[in-house]
Amino acid sequence: MSIPTITEEQRRHYYKVNADNTQLRILVGNSQEIVEYQPDKAIRIWFNDLDASYDMHWHTSIEIVQPIDNWYEIVIGEETIHVEPGEIAIIPPRSLHQIVAPETGCRFIYIFDMSSLSSIHGFAAIQPFIQEPIKITKSAYPHIYHDICDILTQMRDYYFNQEKFAELSIYALLIKLLVSLGNNQFDNMEIFSSMRVYKQKEYATKFNEVMEFIDTHYMDDLELDNIAASIGFSKYHFSRLFKQYTNYTFCNYLTRRRLLAAKALLEQPNLSITEIALQSGFPSISTFNRAFKQQNNCTPSEYRDKFSKATLTRQL
Repeated sequence: MSIPTITEEQRRHYYKVNADNTQLRILVGNSQEIVEYQPDKAIRIWFNDLDASYDMHWHTSIEIVQPIDNWYEIVIGEETIHVEPGEIAIIPPRSLHQIVAPETGCRFIYIFDMSSLSSIHGFAAIQPFIQEPIKITKSAYPHIYHDICDILTQMRDYYFNQEKFAELSIYALLIKLLVSLGNNQFDNMEIFSSMRVYKQKEYATKFNEVMEFIDTHYMDDLELDNIAASIGFSKYHFSRLFKQYTNYTFCNYLTRRRLLAAKALLEQPNLSITEIALQSGFPSISTFNRAFKQQNNCTPSEYRDKFSKATLTRQL
């Protein structure tokens, strides 16, 4: 990828396109950021050349960071992702993260509301790939690296040139990017290396069905044996394939999906912790508390308290 040089004229134009922004970061409980999109839109692409770092925060949107000049760092949990020009970082929705910026430099930041994509058939099969942070480099993603760079360039062109149907076009490109990540995961699965193309497509279809089923029935009592049998696999073969596909065991993935649902429900103050546990698919409040604390280092009640008070914080 050739790294673009940003002229002063371009810089002024990039800021002008986003001039509607109030310069306020809206934080809930000093951690959740409410992304301020343009009116009636669900996409924001920033050109950012500020030296400001951002304390721990999270938002419901997916975020893509693409440095143009100098590095950028994202801290998620105990992991620090150092991103250089020519590299790309993808931050999953609802990930508590910190941004560390150098004294000089610039980067593009892409933020998308994913709620409109969740109802698209097949999207559930992509979700495992965007539940963990991703660092895209030419060496790590050689087969799709240039395609992803081209997609991001097209997104910027539609956004900053304010083309007709820009938002629709950008979402189409986002779907293309996510599909590229999904296909890359399938292509790198060990079991597919010696499999005929028609068989690969058959397996992909079956896993799409499984991921869709989990995404809509996570609150039910799902058994590994039954899920495996529903697509004609033994539980041992299915377990091995599922781990390669998602990087999680079936039980761990199901727990993570239930915790993701629980986080969204915890933002609703009218629901009790017990109601949230049951609606998310946990068999008991103790199981829910234990799993939640293991993943988030706090109890569900502490999580809710942390985000209960709304404040406005000015951040330039």
